[in-house]
Amino acid sequence: MTVTGEHRLATRWLVLAVLCLAQLTVVLDNTVLNVAVPALTTSLDADTADIQWMINAYALVQSGLLLTAGGAADRYGRKRLLLIGLVLFGLGSLAAGLAQTSAQLIAARAGLGVGGALLVTSTLAVALQIFQPDERPRAIGIWAAVSALGFAIGPLVGGAVLEHLWWGAIFLINLPIVLVTLIAAVYLVPESRNPAGGPLDLVGAILATAAMTAIVWSIISGSYLLTGGIGVLLLALFIRWESRVAHPMLNLALFRDRRFVSAVTGIVLITFGSAGALFLMTQQLQLVRGYTPWEAGLGMLPFALSIVLLNFGGVSAALMRRIGLPWAIALGMGLLAAGLAVVAHFTTDGYGVLLVGLTLMGAGCALANPAIIEAVMSAIPASAGGAGAGIDATMSEIGGALGVAVLGAVMNSRFLALLPFAAASFPEALDAARTEPERSAVVEAFMAGLETGQLVGAVAILLGGLLTALLLHRADRSRPAI
Repeated sequence: MTVTGEHRLATRWLVLAVLCLAQLTVVLDNTVLNVAVPALTTSLDADTADIQWMINAYALVQSGLLLTAGGAADRYGRKRLLLIGLVLFGLGSLAAGLAQTSAQLIAARAGLGVGGALLVTSTLAVALQIFQPDERPRAIGIWAAVSALGFAIGPLVGGAVLEHLWWGAIFLINLPIVLVTLIAAVYLVPESRNPAGGPLDLVGAILATAAMTAIVWSIISGSYLLTGGIGVLLLALFIRWESRVAHPMLNLALFRDRRFVSAVTGIVLITFGSAGALFLMTQQLQLVRGYTPWEAGLGMLPFALSIVLLNFGGVSAALMRRIGLPWAIALGMGLLAAGLAVVAHFTTDGYGVLLVGLTLMGAGCALANPAIIEAVMSAIPASAGGAGAGIDATMSEIGGALGVAVLGAVMNSRFLALLPFAAASFPEALDAARTEPERSAVVEAFMAGLETGQLVGAVAILLGGLLTALLLHRADRSRPAI
């Protein structure tokens, strides 16, 4: 059934809790593995390449399947794909927890990525079906806040588990969560699908998956010319195919909607700046301030808590209704940029300054993220909720991967240019330093590189927010009055 019209599902907020629990497990697996790298290196005799594949296999498969998963949810049932995603995620977690070799863990992480792609798209798509426009901004805000919380507490959860158990337990703790969510979803989540979805666009699904996988991998690996070129070629073939097939997986007419294009632009820009800057901040906390991974995760918790409190309390949704989506996006990304500038400029000051920066960043994300998602989803018909969720998640993955790659390169370029001698990395430069002045010069060069990278991220976020707000404002003004 699809909840439309005047009818409001009585259990809609309980259903949202189920959806958020499913989303939380997916997001946790993006970051929880990072703290287990030393244990994996020892237990599985993993080298650097193995570790990179363990971490990237999950994100790579997930990002490659997002468009396909969103289209499938619309065609075959959003609840059905949610349940399948939970089952696959549970099986992948079990396989990862019991893995005995690096190859087994990499394969299990890839399987988790399949389940994750189904969950990310179906949870948001179901939420769009059960909430009417007046409640949807708050619901989306809560969903986005849970995602932010998952990213923030991933290292904390992983660190806490590794304090008492072996590394496989960080995956096995997913099992009871998945089981509870699965049972609750069976009884509480209503089914909905697009009745005019048509048959499966198999060729489109294959082309979309291959194209997105190649593009994201080219960003992660730095193989822009070869892998990136293949990805762009496959994407062009996908677009050509979708423009000719009778029942396309992705309705390309969406990209003729200026409001939709403006919102998608905002997604890429905000994730570019925020993901890249947060990546640099973890290095600042650990390599400059000397925090352990556990302490770094704990130190960044105010960022996530700000997002949770403002969205769960309805503050962000109320402000979005009061000032409108364009201004909400501009204000939110402005606050995020300001907070990041504070963190970047006061690199070694006390935690109080860092707390101010993190709180500003959290407030900005609490406002900007749900506003951008609402802008995307309100520009598409309700029947294409899964496809919209897939586009939103795909653009977020691409923007985030680009942010980490580009801002990381900016930081590294500035750092290497300021070094008093040749070295390839910060740890290598510290090892090569023979005197205290040389060590101080290395640390100062690294801090300068971090500051430059973070400030570039702040500028990208600010300009992205202003550009997105302007485009959305113009798109709204150009729409004919009803």
